Amino acid sequence: MMTDAKEARRRIRLSHHLGHTAGLAPGALQVNLVILPSVYADDFEAYCRANLQACPLIAKTEPGQTVWPDLGADIDIRCDVPAYNVYQGGTLTATCLDLVDWWRNDLVSFALGCSFTFEHALLRSGIPVRNIEAGTTVPMFKTKIETTPSGPFGGPLVVSMRPVPTDRVDDAIRITSRYPLAHGAPVHVGDPGALGIVDLTSPDWGAASHINQNEVPVFWACGVTPQAALERAQMPLCITHCPGHMLVTDLPEYGPFLVRNTR
Repeated sequence: MMTDAKEARRRIRLSHHLGHTAGLAPGALQVNLVILPSVYADDFEAYCRANLQACPLIAKTEPGQTVWPDLGADIDIRCDVPAYNVYQGGTLTATCLDLVDWWRNDLVSFALGCSFTFEHALLRSGIPVRNIEAGTTVPMFKTKIETTPSGPFGGPLVVSMRPVPTDRVDDAIRITSRYPLAHGAPVHVGDPGALGIVDLTSPDWGAASHINQNEVPVFWACGVTPQAALERAQMPLCITHCPGHMLVTDLPEYGPFLVRNTR
């Protein structure tokens, strides 16, 4: 496991690490990434602020900015994520290892908190994290819950699911509530049908996690929620991290954080 955030980014930049980032750089804040034309930036920021648990806004850049010193001294937005998704007209048209050929001077980047950050705290408290144990991407599901719209942005809340031993659910709630910029406490515990999820073995993103007899499914708001909103907005171009493939920052996993270039 890579324990240093800068080393993790270096290996990602060199395409030596192409997989998900769960478990990388314990103690470092991992973030979801959304990149879109500046003409849409105000509406997207308003969408994030209206849906803070799903879209906890950490920072945003100026148009065309490729470095991000607020998050890490050597960060290059174009190549420090293991995989990027490119959407055109609301349709996923490409998945790529860097954005050199896609970059434009009007693009604004948003960093949103990620639940991978609190997984280390769960592990330190003896609560197993199945996706890290299995080396897979956490399962993510669209729900029947609609987010609060802003401009062209809106859509379903997306959640990530982790099985938690029944006798440790209260501990998991208490621990993750300390991380409001990493989605905070769960949005639901137990019956997936209450969220409109039909089959836990068929996630919309990621890989299914086995649930043992002494465990209960626990659901947290997920940073893939903006991707569903971006698809609905049908912009000519927008870019995100590939689900599970985050930007590893130099910020500590605990806040408070200074959110720059946001209102």
